[in-house]
Amino acid sequence: MSEPSLIRRENPSEGVARIVLARPERRNAQTPTMLYQLDDALSEATNDAQVKVIILAADGPDFSSGHDLGDVFTVPGPPVATMGGHLDAGGAEGHYAFECEAYLGLSRRWRDIPKPTIAAAQGRSIAGGLMLLWPMDIIVASEDATFADPVTALGVNGVEYFTHVWEVGHRRAREMLFTGEPITAPDAKALGMVNHVVPLAELESFCLTLATRIAARPAFGLRLAKESVNRSLDAQGQSVLLESALSLHNLGHAASLARHGVFIDPDGPAMIRKTPTSPR
Repeated sequence: MSEPSLIRRENPSEGVARIVLARPERRNAQTPTMLYQLDDALSEATNDAQVKVIILAADGPDFSSGHDLGDVFTVPGPPVATMGGHLDAGGAEGHYAFECEAYLGLSRRWRDIPKPTIAAAQGRSIAGGLMLLWPMDIIVASEDATFADPVTALGVNGVEYFTHVWEVGHRRAREMLFTGEPITAPDAKALGMVNHVVPLAELESFCLTLATRIAARPAFGLRLAKESVNRSLDAQGQSVLLESALSLHNLGHAASLARHGVFIDPDGPAMIRKTPTSPR
């Protein structure tokens, strides 16, 4: 029996594809199956010559509540972002291989999509939700949107796609990680993480209008501009830092495994639930 579809593809305008997270009953919590369905949809849109701009959106009140910690941490099919070595090794070695492939690997793959991408974020984007937003080129947020990475409570340094310093600056990144408290949409815009903040009712139409404007420009010029920006980030050390931070992240997992017999501090989820949902 095939897996239920957790992703939806729409074609709202000429030259524009909209990929939608479609698990609103679980606040778009991400299972590996969902992530690989998302990768399939993004790959299809990338290879569609009629598509010049891709919008990533989500059903329901929240963009994404992050990783579904109740699901199994296994790749549901052949690896696509790495060579997949040692995925079946078990323990800390296997978990590291899984995160290299399914988390950091997929996020880096999406950052390098050779077409402009726009993310539309409403409600909460928590931890793993940032791993879907930050690889996109432009982020548009609704006025109610918040962004949080509370996973130091789980005994790790932060979410696996560790671009916090580029997204919000090093001072705010420290506070974001140390407290776990969210950043509001207006603050995210002031910090440069978000391009636009709009009323929730206008989020979809605003993103489509922006995508249509971009799609009117030459596709190859857009690709070259995107590659130039990405190479600028890499020249600043972003790619090296991503690999280094993931290693520290997995050191945290290994420490929890040795101390508690599981990959995260078992007291962490309760601590996250107690974290204020808005900044103090």
